[in-house]
Amino acid sequence: MTASINDVAQAVGVSASTVSRALRGRPGVSDEVRDRIAAVAAQLGYTASRSASSLASGRTYTIGVLVPYVGRWFFGTVLDAAEKVFSTAGYDVLLYNLGSPETRKRFFTKLPVRKRVDAVLSLLIPDEEESAALRSLGVPLATTVGGTRPGFTVVGIDDRAGTESAVRHLVNLGHRRIGMISGASGPLHWTTPIERRNAYLDVLADAGIEHDPALEADGDYTVEGGERAMTELLAASRPPTAVFAQSDEMAMGALRALRRHRLKAPEDVSVVGFDDHELADVVGLTTVAQPVAEQGAEAARLLLRQLDEPDAESPGQVQMPIRLVLRETTAPPRPRGPQ
Repeated sequence: MTASINDVAQAVGVSASTVSRALRGRPGVSDEVRDRIAAVAAQLGYTASRSASSLASGRTYTIGVLVPYVGRWFFGTVLDAAEKVFSTAGYDVLLYNLGSPETRKRFFTKLPVRKRVDAVLSLLIPDEEESAALRSLGVPLATTVGGTRPGFTVVGIDDRAGTESAVRHLVNLGHRRIGMISGASGPLHWTTPIERRNAYLDVLADAGIEHDPALEADGDYTVEGGERAMTELLAASRPPTAVFAQSDEMAMGALRALRRHRLKAPEDVSVVGFDDHELADVVGLTTVAQPVAEQGAEAARLLLRQLDEPDAESPGQVQMPIRLVLRETTAPPRPRGPQ
């Protein structure tokens, strides 16, 4: 005969709810009692039933995760780190890839996560109507992109400060023709490109550098896009001596474009990126480092904390540290006439 949770509880001398909390790693159980429960459960051959636990607690033990690009490095890294935290805590992940406007509209119209998840981690920025739809689910919400949003716990970075440090670095090296490779926000309501562009323009203005629209190009936040954008910048009547790329992937594409034009960084053009991609050190890229995986893990931990302590106050916004990492792709401009 299969042992039940009540058999374990009776053998240890605790309640069935205490056994449930202990075996699921939930707080409120001392280490000594947890160890005793685990030992007795193993001795009796008791295994917790996910469906029974769900019925008893009203939980699904599933977290909904919304992503705009599953294949992009940033989102994949955040997702991987968050999933590890959820899995360790006994939760499954229900993933929704909302990369197209049609898929996104269908999701927010039908809200298929309703009554299927205990919380939602959104790696995309919902507009006001979409935010209201997510809040109507009545579950904890968190995101790793965008600024403060009512009802959401936001784990992110200061995009403006990061960009300012990168562009000021180029200004301090003596560059006056500073280009930028960015990406449009498009229908995904992504504010990062806007924040970073505004910071770029502000640093140029503070340095007394007149903005030249010909020194901006769209790199679509991909390596291929970065290569196309750098090729476009090099074709300008007065090409840049330095380029700030809003992501390391675009910066790597820019470096590839320089090689194909028989140019070098930093001898011909300095390049600085943003992210500290896992390959940034390999190519010697100067960049703004942000803790990408840590943002995903922290957002996951905060969601689980809200589930375990529903009466606790939400942290609202958590800002992770950033820093400028100097490598080999930036240097003062070579004298070659007006810069």
